[in-house]
Amino acid sequence: MRFSKLFIPTTKEAPNDAVLPSHRLLIQAGFITQVGSGIYNFLPLGKIVLDKIRKIVKEELDRVDSQEVQLGFVTPSELWVQSGRFAKYGKELLRFSDRKNNEFVLSPTAEEMMVDLVKNRVKSYKQLPLHLYQINTKFRDEARPRFGLLRGREFLMEDGYSFHEDFEDLNREFDVMEATYSKIFSRLGLDFRVVNADSGAIGGSGSKEFMVLANNGEDDIMICENCSNAANIEVANRKKRVSPYKEKPQMQPGRFYTPDVKTIDKLAEFFKIEPYYLVKAVAKKAIFENNTESIVIFFLRGDDVLEETKALNAVNALELIDIDANELEDAGVVPGFIGPGVENVDIVVDIELKDEDLLICGGNEKDYHFVGYSFKDKFDYDYKDIAEVKEGDYCFECGGKLRQTKGIEVGHIFKLGTRYSKPLNANFLNRQGRLNPFIMGTYGIGISRLEAVIIEQNHDEKGCIWTKESAPFMLDIIISNIKNEKETEYANNIYKKLLSLGKEIIIDDRKERFGFKIKDFELIGFPYALIVGKSFADGKVELVRRKDLKKTILDIDKVIEYLKEII
Repeated sequence: MRFSKLFIPTTKEAPNDAVLPSHRLLIQAGFITQVGSGIYNFLPLGKIVLDKIRKIVKEELDRVDSQEVQLGFVTPSELWVQSGRFAKYGKELLRFSDRKNNEFVLSPTAEEMMVDLVKNRVKSYKQLPLHLYQINTKFRDEARPRFGLLRGREFLMEDGYSFHEDFEDLNREFDVMEATYSKIFSRLGLDFRVVNADSGAIGGSGSKEFMVLANNGEDDIMICENCSNAANIEVANRKKRVSPYKEKPQMQPGRFYTPDVKTIDKLAEFFKIEPYYLVKAVAKKAIFENNTESIVIFFLRGDDVLEETKALNAVNALELIDIDANELEDAGVVPGFIGPGVENVDIVVDIELKDEDLLICGGNEKDYHFVGYSFKDKFDYDYKDIAEVKEGDYCFECGGKLRQTKGIEVGHIFKLGTRYSKPLNANFLNRQGRLNPFIMGTYGIGISRLEAVIIEQNHDEKGCIWTKESAPFMLDIIISNIKNEKETEYANNIYKKLLSLGKEIIIDDRKERFGFKIKDFELIGFPYALIVGKSFADGKVELVRRKDLKKTILDIDKVIEYLKEII
């Protein structure tokens, strides 16, 4: 391709709302352009990269016998109603009616559509397992689209769905897809981790995320320094804590007058004791399906923090919202002095408190706390893991220290079980001749998101740095002085020879200043530039590696052999 023919509208101006390097650079380097809130057009360079990512994904999926299909982007709402997600999914699901008042949604994901495709077409266990996938447009009506392609409303996604006769086979496919996705991200040259994750609105019994490590990542992940254990902070667990203090405080059980001591900090100061030995109460209002609600009190150690996603899953609610003091008082709860014996509300206790004693907690009476409280004989409490794991906690698998880092989700795999097949009545005849709902898995990769993620992990102050498998062109041949006939002739000959060898080459034949061309090379981020310039008269050309801007001087008659090896 010739630079003079290709539509690459580079610009010095960064978009006003760009806070991440990938958002700024992809627009400045002429890969994408914004046309609406969270909606982007892909320009020629951006489309080339997108197609390269898509090709790698397809190659690896086809290699493990997954089969590509193409589903409709518009989905009948009826399928979402049957699965129970039409109301549950929330405002991110874009709903609309056609001229005949038939209701539809724009698919953010396609579990319902894929189940409907397989239903009544796969009838026997003999046709299983089956894995179907598509690479298709999706739409999620984000409340605050931001970060460019990382959180857009319209996006390109690979979403796969597997169907099995039992959980043993689902587990096998789950492991195959974990390995396959890992190959995809490795081929793209990304530094990533596979982490345990929350299943969220998709549902199911278990899931794993593929997180690319990046300073600007939206997700917090905990990584063990000693083993491969890693998890999104929303589901991360830890080895049970032991007291970091030499002596355990001694106290006689009983009620204690604590006037106006309503916070953990004030309580610790009042008793001259570490928050580790205090019981924190966090009050929330849980919203359930059909708009029912209840007050829930979560109890955990005074120096721990409630993890909202864990808390949400602990009570199986759609949403947890803050609750004010007046609502608590109306329910007979005393704000600031809430203890485990509180009545008229639901209670969840962090698993770390089970069987613990010699603690101080609220007395469920104004200005009173209970000293020396014990959970040892409290068997009726609902004990759940609801505390946020912190850096420096210890790994539950090997005991190594955990550290916190940032990540960007690029892939997610789920064990769905019968979450969708059962409500949609998608059944097959098992080996005993009985009708069973399909056991399912679902798998997804953010194709368009990956274009931004690659740059988020590979850039410098000058611009993009594309990895080998993702680069729109491997080599940019820069003619320093387009008016110099010998330089131009040589550059064109190199260009034609490399094209004939099947190499991905672009030649900058524009009538622009050399400095302008170099800046575009650095901004766009082609892996290499071959500069045909001043040293040509001495029989030399210069090869620049974009990754570190390292320069290599080559003899003009040895360029082809050298470039054949590196590109």
